[in-house]
Amino acid sequence: MSNYLNRFFQDAFQSDQKAPPETVNSFEQATDDQMAAHLDVDQYETFQLTNAVRPAMDLKVKPVQGYRHDVYVDDESGGKVPVIMAAVSKQKLFSTFIKMIQRLGPVVDVVLESSHANSDHGHVDLYREHIDMPVLVSTLYEYEDLLMNDGCTGIAVLNPNTPQEIQFEEHKLLIVYGSPLEPFEFMLENSGVSEKSDMKFITEAEHVHSSSERFARRFEELRTDLGLDGNQRRESYNDSFENEAQSDDSWGDESWNPDEDNSQGGLL
Repeated sequence: MSNYLNRFFQDAFQSDQKAPPETVNSFEQATDDQMAAHLDVDQYETFQLTNAVRPAMDLKVKPVQGYRHDVYVDDESGGKVPVIMAAVSKQKLFSTFIKMIQRLGPVVDVVLESSHANSDHGHVDLYREHIDMPVLVSTLYEYEDLLMNDGCTGIAVLNPNTPQEIQFEEHKLLIVYGSPLEPFEFMLENSGVSEKSDMKFITEAEHVHSSSERFARRFEELRTDLGLDGNQRRESYNDSFENEAQSDDSWGDESWNPDEDNSQGGLL
């Protein structure tokens, strides 16, 4: 995240909000065959997942399409920032993200988010200020597969002059910060994504992430093509989405890493 919005949106999500010790890990209780069958499911009713993430075996939070409003409250200043969180089915996810970021203006800042290396250090954020929107969009289309299907890659696009930010995070949720939100609500509704005030997201229960060495290499290529200078800032505002526990479980070409139940702090 840029220095501008770092001050505005710092620590919007609380980290280390883990499930109670007595909580049963549904993945640990599953046989190899049960796990393989579960990871092979990529659609729940009409909602289709990308390859980046899978819900818990017990489906305490079943993937569903929709969006809800939240409010980020800064602990220090008490300032409030309106937020939209959305889960969009795979068929329209990337195109909706592209339409949204184009709303931010002709020149934006970009944050590339990674948890490829090691969960000991949490997220690593790489950021660049002032990139032309047509250049950004063209580059993102070249890396659509990475952005859609890698559970260790996220990206945020922001206009620090507004300030507004749109995040396409590792769980492939779309999160919009800042006013006005109405244009983004319209885009979501136009894509068939309806408001559901009581909906739960896959991040709010146990789940697993998928990644691979191929995606890690593609991430470095994307980093180069975006002209990122290597600036890093750990423990970003979305760290509560991640408390990764490394696992040797694999599915096809990709490894799946389980996350515990993480509640999102900072949002009302």
